Amino acid sequence: MTKRFLVYASLMIFGTFISSVAQVMLKKAAMKEYSSHVREYFNPTVIIAYIIFFGASFLGVLAYKVVPLSMGAILEATSYIYVTVFGATIFKETITKKRIIALVIILAGIVIYALG
Repeated sequence: MTKRFLVYASLMIFGTFISSVAQVMLKKAAMKEYSSHVREYFNPTVIIAYIIFFGASFLGVLAYKVVPLSMGAILEATSYIYVTVFGATIFKETITKKRIIALVIILAGIVIYALG
């Protein structure tokens, strides 16, 4: 792997991470009561989350200049890990045995692809 590839792969992973952060922001905003539908969609948290999604999409497009499509899908699968960790820590969601098994399979797939 070249240094250039590692930089672009890191951009993709970072974009996936901030996309997960934006998902958490949207969930927190959805848990609040609003006085109107307009305020529900046009509030600072929602607007910032969508700006973050735009930035994450831009990073993904930029990263695909160097990262192969098959590798990109693997790197984007790390979002399942971030969302699970955020769900457990921020929203106090329980991590079930099924979820742990699924995360282990995802991590195994990432490792196998990276080594192969």
